[in-house]
Amino acid sequence: MKKRGLWTKNFSLITISTILSAIGGEAMNLPISLLVFEETKSTFMAALIMICGMLPDIILPIFLAPIIDKGTKKKWIVGLDVLMAVVYLIMGIYTLKHKFIFALYAIFTLLIGTISVFYRLAYDSWYPDLIPAGHEQKGYAVSGGIYPTVTIIMAPLSTYLYERMNLGYIFILVAFIGLASVILESMITETKHEAEGTLTWDMYKQDFLEGFSFLKKEKGIRNIYTYMSITNGASHGIGVVTQAFYQTQAWLTVTMLGFLKSSETMGRIIGGFVQYNKEIPVKKRYDFTKLVYSIYDLLDSFLLFMPYPAMLINRFLCGVLGSQSATIRSAAVQSYLPPEMRARVNALFHVIFAIGGILFQLLAGLLGLFIPYRLVALFLGLVTFLSMILFIWLPKEVNRKVYEATREVIK
Repeated sequence: MKKRGLWTKNFSLITISTILSAIGGEAMNLPISLLVFEETKSTFMAALIMICGMLPDIILPIFLAPIIDKGTKKKWIVGLDVLMAVVYLIMGIYTLKHKFIFALYAIFTLLIGTISVFYRLAYDSWYPDLIPAGHEQKGYAVSGGIYPTVTIIMAPLSTYLYERMNLGYIFILVAFIGLASVILESMITETKHEAEGTLTWDMYKQDFLEGFSFLKKEKGIRNIYTYMSITNGASHGIGVVTQAFYQTQAWLTVTMLGFLKSSETMGRIIGGFVQYNKEIPVKKRYDFTKLVYSIYDLLDSFLLFMPYPAMLINRFLCGVLGSQSATIRSAAVQSYLPPEMRARVNALFHVIFAIGGILFQLLAGLLGLFIPYRLVALFLGLVTFLSMILFIWLPKEVNRKVYEATREVIK
């Protein structure tokens, strides 16, 4: 029988639901940051709010993953979205009647960050099952384009709303958007896996250790995740010195920095569109990815040595390439991972990702105190390029096996 198309009922519902969730998240992120700085006049306090949202990612995913793997993903997603909507609703009602309290917003951000860890693990584990087999690349191209597109639209819109209405009303609006997402998610038909069932303490310990054992024997997955942690962290570090560079050079402005970020976001959207319409053959995924990583890392390295128009082109190309490589990696890795192991392995990935981001941002900040910003960016970019050679290029056989992974087509 002919394989199913991409836009099945399940995939359409999860896509619309993801769009709504992205809108809700983007509608709150910037206004909260603006409010905290407006009330405290402190960039440090605003940074603390950001850190509160990141803290749960460092530890929780590893310990929560076995629980997520044993439960039905639909129940987790629906339940967490309901909980998120209730938290937003309560926060909205409170904000309408009370003055700003920093501690309350710190607790709120920490709570939302914790719920998001549960949600992301369940979502990442469930999403591959909602993509019809044989359409993984297109499916991840769609999901990869959602957040960049929403960001471009919601960044100015959320600022507009913040300037014209009480933040409490925005909280309440996001709560109702979350409930709309719940309705759509509840209509998705879930396919259960054998791993689902009652989780005992002994089973939890066994499942917890299985995630580490899987990575220990799967060198290809380990190589890819290690490189991604380094390149993601280095990109964050380069972002730190890039912002400082723009704020200290007379020929550059913060507005120009905004256009630089928009250029990369637009590149990601176009890259996702290309991936949706032009699939990379499975046998060419690995070679294509190596080429993309090489170009991306070199573009990162020499960004600050370019004139401004070239910087815009640089970031646009990085957006296109980053979107394409991310789509291929997600489709390959999630096809390679056994469904009952996805949450645990993805959890380790999120922890490694978070640690890499924090360490490289600290490193960039320290180096920036003593070394010119351009040289810091060059150093971080070349470190990433070297890690790409060590973890992606050289162990080609084990890595190729992952990049060429596919799922069986359901007939």
